Amino acid sequence: MNKSPINIDTKIVEGFGDEWTRFDQSGMTDEDTRRLFEGYFSIFPWGDLPKNAVGFDLGCGSGRWAKLVALRVGKLHCIDPSVAIEVARKNLRTLKNCEFHQAAVDEMPISNESMDFGYSLGVLHHIPDTRAALTACVSKLKPGAPFLVYLYYAFDNRPFWFRVVWKMSEWVRQVVSKMPHGLRYLLSQVIAVFAYWPLARLARFLEKMGVNVENFPLAFYRNLGFYVMRTDALDRFGTRLEQRFTKAEIEQMMVAAGLVNIRFSEEAPFWCAVGFKKLIS
Repeated sequence: MNKSPINIDTKIVEGFGDEWTRFDQSGMTDEDTRRLFEGYFSIFPWGDLPKNAVGFDLGCGSGRWAKLVALRVGKLHCIDPSVAIEVARKNLRTLKNCEFHQAAVDEMPISNESMDFGYSLGVLHHIPDTRAALTACVSKLKPGAPFLVYLYYAFDNRPFWFRVVWKMSEWVRQVVSKMPHGLRYLLSQVIAVFAYWPLARLARFLEKMGVNVENFPLAFYRNLGFYVMRTDALDRFGTRLEQRFTKAEIEQMMVAAGLVNIRFSEEAPFWCAVGFKKLIS
């Protein structure tokens, strides 16, 4: 009998299944996809991968990043514990080098030390034990293989007032995320209309006027489309568990998981980091 996964929150998994079914990314423009992909993968060492590299995407969701990664590698294992795996299967149906697994992080059906690379973007902070989840990912890598991770930051590079504004939004999330799926979706879209869009467009206007908008709330979305804002509003306010980490805490977890030569991106989104599995001495 298979052991049940212990590092998983079923309500969160159900929530993400609902999210990626509603937002299958068919409405995201190619330009937005490219811009976001480059933001996440700007520090990824593509040149260090072997020919026909085999790797995995942990928490692939709709497969929006797998779609671009699969074009650059030999084989990609797309892994997600929710019904979103079927959305990914549909979106990536023309790519013959993708293999799909509906599995939790501690039940990934791939052998230890078998992968040439791996990545998990915006996922591990929604898993109860993020440190254990990261270690489980690294265990699948060959020695010397890279792993790219994106974890929500604790605003350690932002001013105090920015953290105060976030705290107010956090109170809203704690209420909305506990609502039924349909209601949390509806309220997240209201937030997208009345908060994300106007603040993002105001940031774009101010930037054109010569104002530094680096610390302006939701300025990250100033050059992105409304579909991205709608998706991320549901992701942000509809998720019951959201853990945030400082840059130092993320580095500590990566080291503890067996990664070395760790490098952080200094551009948004924060924090993106890549490390290499320690070589066997």
